[in-house]
Amino acid sequence: MKILLVGGGGREHAIAWAVAKSPKCDKLYAAPGNAGIAELAECVPISVMDAPALVSFAKEKDIDFVIVAPDDPLAAGVADAFLDEGIRTFGPRKNAAIIEASKAFCKDLMKKYDIPSAAYETFDDPDKALAYLDTIEAPYVIKADGLALGKGVLICQTIEEARDGIKEIMIDKKFGDSGNKVVIEEFMTGREVSVLCFSDGKTIIPMTSAQDHKRAGDGDTGLNTGGMGTFSPSPFYTDEVAKFCEENVYQKTIDAMAAEGREFKGVLFCGLMLTDKGPKVLEFNARFGDPETQVVLPRLKNDIVEVFEACADGTLDKIDLQFEDNAAVCVMLASEGYPVSYEKGYEIRGLENFKDKEGYFVFHSGTKFDENGKVVTNGGRVIGVTALGRDLVEARANAYKATELIDFDNKYMRHDIGKAIDEQ
Repeated sequence: MKILLVGGGGREHAIAWAVAKSPKCDKLYAAPGNAGIAELAECVPISVMDAPALVSFAKEKDIDFVIVAPDDPLAAGVADAFLDEGIRTFGPRKNAAIIEASKAFCKDLMKKYDIPSAAYETFDDPDKALAYLDTIEAPYVIKADGLALGKGVLICQTIEEARDGIKEIMIDKKFGDSGNKVVIEEFMTGREVSVLCFSDGKTIIPMTSAQDHKRAGDGDTGLNTGGMGTFSPSPFYTDEVAKFCEENVYQKTIDAMAAEGREFKGVLFCGLMLTDKGPKVLEFNARFGDPETQVVLPRLKNDIVEVFEACADGTLDKIDLQFEDNAAVCVMLASEGYPVSYEKGYEIRGLENFKDKEGYFVFHSGTKFDENGKVVTNGGRVIGVTALGRDLVEARANAYKATELIDFDNKYMRHDIGKAIDEQ
């Protein structure tokens, strides 16, 4: 098969690695890809949002199967563009990707179909949103309705912070049109767990669990980022929790989407909060998480192309999804100053240390080749260093040891990714 992967971050590098292993993959293209993906695929300089150019390329190259990985193109209908041309595609249509693209839609869906989540109110008028703050207690959870690169959620400890947050999102338009509407949500406490699920619109199969670290600084301090590291599996995602979520969250959500005429085919990312009143949904995403993918896929036993095809073709019930009985930890190497401002273009040294190093993976998030062919930094999150281990403690030790093998000017990372697992 000739396969086209749309995307160019760490998630896509992990997907490319898994796809390239499949005996079904004869040729892999990536648009636009990055310096790491270039080792596995032929990269083509087409924007993930340029649906006409992507479809034209797919036709020109007789592409058999397309994987649309990032959130923005899914929300914009890029998967639809391929599907409407009869090209088999993994990824939900625009009308299903709305489960991530609109937090208001998502919350209304959960309320309508009795899927456990936090209490909430939605506002498109900043004055009404500000007035509502006076009726509830701190802390306050304020979410921009639309996509905001994983940064559109504010946890405000005081009413002053919350008022500033409303102004930032709705009046100053920090996230553009994504902030035309906000969801103000009940603050929930507990352990966070991420569970990615494959779906063919009828059947849904959860993958192994993971847990992300969003804050920029050690001890979960600083600003929200796209993710500074993650581990899998979560020791807090017990068999009891899994059973509850399978009955009350995963299948109910896929059935709800179908009932709304929004058949969901692809990956449903379920962000969960394990509260003292049981698991509740924090958010849904319409694609693989980043960096959760970087710890989940290295543990997958199946041929991922077969799973992707089953999701696209409606035959997921025939798949026996299996994961290795081990653990993985990913530590993100970022640029100092991320997520606010940072410099790019620094040479990345030490990548050769991972050639044929079993149980270790370097997934490129923000890299490119410079004019001399050297791999340089090209983003806030630069490299995800993933390591396997017999258990989480060993995987964490291996991952941090591996971070010492890569260096670049301006390198920054958290030092406590998965620290809680050392205390289990």
